[in-house]
Amino acid sequence: MTITDTPASTRSEASALDLGPATHLSCRECSATTELGPYYACLECFGPLEVAYDFGDVTREKIESGPISIWRYKDLLPVPRNVTEVPNTEPGFTPLLKADNLARELGMKALWVKNDAANPTHSFKDRVVAVALAAARELGFSVLACPSTGNLANAVAAAAARAGIRSFVFIPSNLEQQKIVTSAVYDTTLVAVDGNYDDVNRLASELAGQYEDWAFVNVNVRPYYAEGSKTLGFETAEQLGWRLPEQVVIPVASGAQLVKVDKAFRELTELGLVAGGGPAVFGAQASGCSPVAAAYKAGHDVVRPVRPDTVAKSLAIGNPADGPYVLDVTRRTGGAVEDVTDDDVIDGIRLLARTEGIFGETAAGVTVAVLAKLLREGKLDPDAETVIFNTGEGLKTLDAVTPVVGPAGTIAPTTEAFRALVPEAEN
Repeated sequence: MTITDTPASTRSEASALDLGPATHLSCRECSATTELGPYYACLECFGPLEVAYDFGDVTREKIESGPISIWRYKDLLPVPRNVTEVPNTEPGFTPLLKADNLARELGMKALWVKNDAANPTHSFKDRVVAVALAAARELGFSVLACPSTGNLANAVAAAAARAGIRSFVFIPSNLEQQKIVTSAVYDTTLVAVDGNYDDVNRLASELAGQYEDWAFVNVNVRPYYAEGSKTLGFETAEQLGWRLPEQVVIPVASGAQLVKVDKAFRELTELGLVAGGGPAVFGAQASGCSPVAAAYKAGHDVVRPVRPDTVAKSLAIGNPADGPYVLDVTRRTGGAVEDVTDDDVIDGIRLLARTEGIFGETAAGVTVAVLAKLLREGKLDPDAETVIFNTGEGLKTLDAVTPVVGPAGTIAPTTEAFRALVPEAEN
């Protein structure tokens, strides 16, 4: 639905809404304001809207006394004050792991992996969907839906099942089988569309204008949905002892995650919950879908859409909505946006698994490979404390590594056969 044809019957009156500290929506381009509601485009310039807040008194102690989930930060999110009383998947507070082995391999001093594969459906999308669902309920929607490259489909289907509501998820027909199965198992209505993600997203945008009770989490409630990514930044700072890292490397699909993590760091600083300046922010893309990296390298402010062709399907968004804002963040913070080949992606998956015992999906391979490339090219400081983000579980993208991993060999059940296969085992 568009902001000019949203029926009042589909939502609560704006004055009666309880979305916690959220006060209004603000245009990211012209700063025009709009009341809280299921709006996502500015009436003045058609720019994207985002949530504005009046946080009040937020303390470390209050946050630390909260639940071990993203809801410990509910006073910093656009969700009802009673959000914890409603059934949800309770994502968040995933491990921040010291990656000493990987750091040693890459010649780094201090490296951490924020491992969001530990979320309920094994990706960071559980965070954004939980916030979107909480806001959608308050706004009067009764059905949850999304266009997705896979992880979001999983998260929407699971969250809707937990909430006891219907869901519809739309995916590219060539999606990894693992992600299809792990969405369909929740009994969602799963629709495969001939085309890439951008085709799927266009269809979802049209449907959002026709089904007034449907909350498309990344379309008509996108301003609220996107705020869920801030919790990655909040958790990273808290788990580091209420301080910010010096550098972060974040995979880029739509770009919203990177932009919102940066927003989280800025909000924590403004609230006095952390000290010092924020980190240099680096974005990671696969070369087969790298429109933001291309714009960054060319010095452009506009991101030119591309047709995706990469093994990293979860990042295969050829027309990223937040691409220009990724450019703003990386340039402002002294970071960069870099891309790597599909072979590099697979090598990155295997490197993270071999050194840290973390099997990340293809987006993780992109992030690790970009980290290594930035180090080789002198764009990232090996002595600065760095956090990288693993946003999904490797079991969702088995096709990427199946051709290059497997048994050392097949042998008879004898010790002689084993020694012949692995002679180095004697040393």
